[in-house]
Amino acid sequence: MRLVTHLIAVNREIRLRRQLADIERVVLALPVRAHADLQQLVRREMEQAAACDFPHLYGTPPEERYSTYGHGPDIGLGKARSENPLIATRGVALWIASVYHETLDSRRPGIEELHRQILRLMRQIKELSASERHDSTATWMNEPHAMA
Repeated sequence: MRLVTHLIAVNREIRLRRQLADIERVVLALPVRAHADLQQLVRREMEQAAACDFPHLYGTPPEERYSTYGHGPDIGLGKARSENPLIATRGVALWIASVYHETLDSRRPGIEELHRQILRLMRQIKELSASERHDSTATWMNEPHAMA
């Protein structure tokens, strides 16, 4: 039984790592204006997931509540692949929130590393959002009508 459990956990880790690579590509491909919105959406999704009875199953339909793993990452990845930037940002936020809570208290080294990568991605989104706000303020201040 331990072998089966180990194989299921390793398969899940590999799957989430592949999905993380896709999510990172989506984040970098989003329009510049979307990063601030993404940061807000991630924050809101994290709060909603934390308020759930089972945060690691966030985004999973109620009838699937007793499955081994939640469907939030798969649903989020599907939305993140959308051509519509609004849907894509919502998908990224759902994916991050569900995987964050799924990997939060893991004692498996690979899953712990995946959790750290999620934290790095969240920091990267925050930095992209902050640099975008700084750039837009600097641009506005350098425009000719701002000097008048």
